[in-house]
Amino acid sequence: MARRPLPRILTSGTASLTRGRDLARTAADSATDVLHPLLTIGRGLRILASAGRRKWSETPKDKRGPALFLGAACVLVVALVPYGPLLALITLMAAAAWQGRDRTPVKTGPSDAETERLGSLYEALVPYFSTPEDPSPLFAHGGEWDKAFSGYEFDEAGRVIRLHIRYPAYFTDGEAASRARIEALLHAKSGRGREYLFEWDEEGNQLDLSVLAALPTGIAAQPFVTSPGETVLGFTDAGSIQRTLPVLEGDEPRDVPPVIWRTGPRATEPHLLAVGQPGSGTSSLLRSIALQALRHGGDVLIVEGGGSGEYSCLTGRSGVIAVECGPVGALATLEWAAKETERRLIAAHRAREAGRPAPEDTRRPLWILLDRPSVLAHLAAAEGGPDPLAQLQVPLRHGRAAHVTVAVTEQFDQLELLHDAVWQHTRARVVLGPAAIQQVADVLGLPPHTTPPGLVPPGRGYARLGSGPVHRLQVPATPDPYDDGGHPGQRQAVLALLPDRLAPGGSGGGGRGAGPVAPAKPTQPPAQSAGQPAGQPPAQGAAVDSAEVGAETP
Repeated sequence: MARRPLPRILTSGTASLTRGRDLARTAADSATDVLHPLLTIGRGLRILASAGRRKWSETPKDKRGPALFLGAACVLVVALVPYGPLLALITLMAAAAWQGRDRTPVKTGPSDAETERLGSLYEALVPYFSTPEDPSPLFAHGGEWDKAFSGYEFDEAGRVIRLHIRYPAYFTDGEAASRARIEALLHAKSGRGREYLFEWDEEGNQLDLSVLAALPTGIAAQPFVTSPGETVLGFTDAGSIQRTLPVLEGDEPRDVPPVIWRTGPRATEPHLLAVGQPGSGTSSLLRSIALQALRHGGDVLIVEGGGSGEYSCLTGRSGVIAVECGPVGALATLEWAAKETERRLIAAHRAREAGRPAPEDTRRPLWILLDRPSVLAHLAAAEGGPDPLAQLQVPLRHGRAAHVTVAVTEQFDQLELLHDAVWQHTRARVVLGPAAIQQVADVLGLPPHTTPPGLVPPGRGYARLGSGPVHRLQVPATPDPYDDGGHPGQRQAVLALLPDRLAPGGSGGGGRGAGPVAPAKPTQPPAQSAGQPAGQPPAQGAAVDSAEVGAETP
């Protein structure tokens, strides 16, 4: 029997069929989009009808009559009310549209990959959270992880971003070493390269692990909205600070939580110590502090031990007393600072004895900023001269009452050269750059509650004010404006904050190697007026030979 040939439309009309199917599919999609509201309402009416039938079948037979009577009475009332049928129809359509809406299926549990990851975390914690003497252990090999993990979240890549752990009451969570072992294990098993926050609830025997977002690095130096005596060290997480500041990150305004360092006579942390590695941002922090101090009308004295000229932009500016980088000039400058501190104390004491307010020049904030002073101490010892850091004891011990603030930055490998007075009186501490947990704990007094970041940008670290908690910190970008390698926008922001330069021969500024210059206000007491009785202490306090100290500088 011969085979019959296929119809022509099936052999040579393939392109026409494909085009026809595409047209039909497009028409069907368009019709679906147009009729989507009607389909939604129809699906909702079907759901409402099913719910009504189910409710009617569940109603006892002896109560169906009163139910019918009540329904008929409601229909009669709606029919008699003006616009009642229309309102009832609108209400019915709205209820049907709500019931017939598209509902995304709710995820009721972890996926297979997430379950495997939680199981591996549970098995890894068994040796730390279990003992052989426990009759019903919460953690046991082959046990159920859902009894120990009461809450969890994963990101798109399947990695843990939040985990709530219950652990036995006999675990030694009061020991830092025990907590550190658990944190290191969870950090390794949950994925490196991210920062984790560990919150221990020792009363409830619970541990919360969460992944922290990266701190903003695009906030440059700018006029911060702060009061005199408040200095912005940097910015931290929103959950740890109850205050926010309006800032500009690039060109966009944001509200970010700051780490505020308060100075002055009532401050509990009057002096600061910042430690870091080369390139970690300690010089940027010191420049930021200097710009904020000048903006609030303070006098700034800078001693630079590195000799790299990173503070040359402040030389000769209004309010800058001196910028020194040599051991001789640093020694003379710090001697003047010590005598100026003593002069302020004597003047304030005599004013209080006479029942008068403290003189204005004793209330003007004086900032002594030292960058890597150990280098100067080493050079002075090599030349057989006195240690310039020995002159810091008076400003550190009595600076708070005299409105004198000291900020010191140093590197980790030179910390042993700092004097005991620096360690004793600098209760505001900052650690910047990559550092081990033990190094951070040695400087701050406490280890951070977060794991170190995988990539540490400049100005990133930790801060602790007094006996408070340890905060993550990102210092505002304050590069040297004369450094061509810096970001142009950030360099321009620093230039905009610099005070005006002093005219030649003006007071209040200093040049590199020129020695300390006396403040704009006179430090010598004014001559006694004719009507002042003999023996009366002058209003400006005792004289100090601060000008002579500056004259001795070569």
